[in-house]
Amino acid sequence: MRKGTVHLKTGGRLLAMVMIFLFAAGAVKVETSVEGPLERGADLIVIDAMKAMGPLERPPVAFFHSRHTEALARINRDCNACHMADEKGRLSPKFKRLVDADRQTVTDTYHVNCIACHRELAGPDQKSGPQSCGGCHKENPAVASSWKNLAFDKSLHYRHVKANEEKCERCHHEYDKQAKQLVYAKGKEGSCAYCHKDTPVDNTMVMKEASHFQCIGCHRERMAKNQLAGPVSCVGCHDADYQMGIEVVKEVPRLKRNQPDVILVKTGEENQPADVRRSAMDPVPFDHRSHEKTNDSCKACHHASLQSCSNCHTNAGKIEGDGVKLAQAMHRVESQASCIGCHQEQQKAPQCAGCHGFIGKTDKPDNQSCKACHMSPLPAYVNPANAQETMDVASDLLQTRDLTTKTFAADQIPEKVTIGMLSNRFEPAAFPHRKIVNALIDKTRDNRLAGYFHSEKGTLCQGCHHNSPAAEKPPVCSSCHGNTVEDANAFRPGLVGAYHQQCIGCHQVMGIEKPDSRDCNACHVEKNKG
Repeated sequence: MRKGTVHLKTGGRLLAMVMIFLFAAGAVKVETSVEGPLERGADLIVIDAMKAMGPLERPPVAFFHSRHTEALARINRDCNACHMADEKGRLSPKFKRLVDADRQTVTDTYHVNCIACHRELAGPDQKSGPQSCGGCHKENPAVASSWKNLAFDKSLHYRHVKANEEKCERCHHEYDKQAKQLVYAKGKEGSCAYCHKDTPVDNTMVMKEASHFQCIGCHRERMAKNQLAGPVSCVGCHDADYQMGIEVVKEVPRLKRNQPDVILVKTGEENQPADVRRSAMDPVPFDHRSHEKTNDSCKACHHASLQSCSNCHTNAGKIEGDGVKLAQAMHRVESQASCIGCHQEQQKAPQCAGCHGFIGKTDKPDNQSCKACHMSPLPAYVNPANAQETMDVASDLLQTRDLTTKTFAADQIPEKVTIGMLSNRFEPAAFPHRKIVNALIDKTRDNRLAGYFHSEKGTLCQGCHHNSPAAEKPPVCSSCHGNTVEDANAFRPGLVGAYHQQCIGCHQVMGIEKPDSRDCNACHVEKNKG
């Protein structure tokens, strides 16, 4: 194995199973103070099973899984060499045992079997593993994990749907408390993570164990039948280079889940009378279908279940929603599951960041911003509890939306602006104003999000004129920024700083290389000193 890279032979890949050592965490961190290059791999596992039984007497063992499976493959041994099967034929994630008995038994299981295997494989021309305590239990091993989480996105999901002939029951199940068994609940399919958490809950497997039992078990089953299958190795899923090579379906058909095309996001609580719900903030027409296309997973919004947001997030807040109120759930800037949080994350794209990177973010948009989403009160004849009626209202409102970026006519936009207030060392700078405006329009022309929120003619102007109302002739920069930093506004840059922060900053976040920010003469002509 080369440092920094993990390579698996074909035979080893068929044998290597990340599920075998699930007692190790996914993205493993090994603390080390060793200087110099580290041996890295996505298959690095820390063997510290004894930690649950008390303090460790020696440092945990850094274990490269693929190295061992490849060694076993060379002598025609498979996973059963290290792992026992349970009553259902599933290989236990524990080494040479099904359960943890007592501390001494587990300790002896590792020591006896590991050292015995190392001795057996050792020979004059054959290297093997350590046979002493210090050979495995190292204080500062020169290793590091390159493990990377694999996102099960729409593309991967669709490939699995096709491979399993749309038999959703192969993966999706729920626990029937009365029958005391797992059953397939058609029409209720959701993300595995909705039930399988990162930490144990009741008797439900943690996500790590459930995914490896299910995924690797299925892949091995298909391999045994000589069918096309996914990887069964740590590296096959969790190595960055391997992930780059995973086939991506560009046009994924819409998920068959009976989801609505449009909905009306209600601002009142589901269990309240219609007249109470009407008194809340105006509802929001939501194009569910278009948002499906812009996200890789339903979990982008439905982070805990596929139910309505108001099922967990109420106006008062409740335990099921971690106390997060409905308005917070929709507006929190720091949450990617909220509307505003997601929209502001999209603004980090290069074509948007030039303006939005310098506009302050807030959880409290102004009244005009509210109306962009909360478009209209619910008509008096519509019953909020009637799903079809509210969907019809949402559809009608969505059809009134104009997704075209608005701006002023060309003759209303100054072609050039001369910046000369600070012309001490340099000649006044000629700013190609209309060219910049047109470039911003071109970059956002096909962006539905930009088209919808750039609804006023002066909205795009506010990228530079960021504290001014949307108007044909907004105040000049010097209206707010003085020649120097004012004591009363210590956090507001002076005019020179404002110009350079806005212009140079915009070029940097948008990836515009010219003019070079380190070359003053790229924008300014130096005055003749003679």
